[in-house]
Amino acid sequence: MNLSKKWLLDYIDLNVDDKTFSDEMTLSGSKVEGYAKEGADLTNIVVGKLLSLEKHPDSDHLWICQIDAGQGDPLQIVTGAQNLKEGDFVPVALDHSTVHGGKQIKKGKLRGVPSNGMLCSLGELGLTTHDFPYAIEDGIFVLGDDCDLTPGADIHDAIGLNDTVTEFEITSNRPDCFSVIGLAREAAATFDKELKLHTPVVKAGHGDCAGLLDVKIEAPDLCPIYSARIVKNVRVKPSPRWLRERLRVMGVRPINNIVDITNYVMLEYGQPMHAFDYRYVKGGHIIVRRAEEGEELTTLDGNVRKLTANHLVIADETRAVGLAGIMGGENSEVTEELSLIHISEPTRP
Repeated sequence: MNLSKKWLLDYIDLNVDDKTFSDEMTLSGSKVEGYAKEGADLTNIVVGKLLSLEKHPDSDHLWICQIDAGQGDPLQIVTGAQNLKEGDFVPVALDHSTVHGGKQIKKGKLRGVPSNGMLCSLGELGLTTHDFPYAIEDGIFVLGDDCDLTPGADIHDAIGLNDTVTEFEITSNRPDCFSVIGLAREAAATFDKELKLHTPVVKAGHGDCAGLLDVKIEAPDLCPIYSARIVKNVRVKPSPRWLRERLRVMGVRPINNIVDITNYVMLEYGQPMHAFDYRYVKGGHIIVRRAEEGEELTTLDGNVRKLTANHLVIADETRAVGLAGIMGGENSEVTEELSLIHISEPTRP
């Protein structure tokens, strides 16, 4: 399991270096496989403001850019990107810098015009559009208002690529450590620090689930408790940057605010959760049962799962809509058209 250092520090005041943390946690029984800084392969990349663009005199697709990179005089860089305009803030790989994958950037000339660096795409920072949904895949990464737009700012800090991820090998007899809080509790004991927990507050609206959703448990030996909540008037959109960052460090791909919330809570507490589009829960019934022999379920990753009676599924009146505690089904996936959802919380024995 991965652990975000930033997230850990929500629960414990700890001021030790990464090696000491890893060594002491391993000695106390929580084995660390390794640790790494985000964006460690990126060097000498800063925020730049695009002051001007002009067509390259010897090319029909290249642009000559003047960039404020916090160095006093503007920096001239030639680029072939077509998604830029004056005033944009972009990642600038300076002379003698390194982008994702180890590629080194040095100043030179493009079609006879000096170019003193390179403007970076998401891929050249080791990121994707899941990390920054407003960016485009095949162009320069134009920083949004959720980034530090100070020319010359180090790109790690400017876009939140500055966490430390620690990888733990958690054995099957310690399910309590499959969560941020579980590992924070171990860290508090290891370093003799106070564990700072918080109490979640849920503000319920008017009404209840009666007439909208009914839960029936047919396999109490596998799932003794299953709680559910209906959420109305939902707007599906990207999660805020801080949430996307934490999921990324934990090894989970950000999707949208609803999916990300359930994954966030799962990682924090170690409690599986899932959101279903209520429109696709047939009959308003949730049935927690064993799968039928040979039953099939296409999960959110697009794979068809052939199930046996040893699998626990979440089903509606007609079919399985999720593999309990593991992954939801495509047939009830949360989309941008959503207005009413059912969030479930199967509880382990």
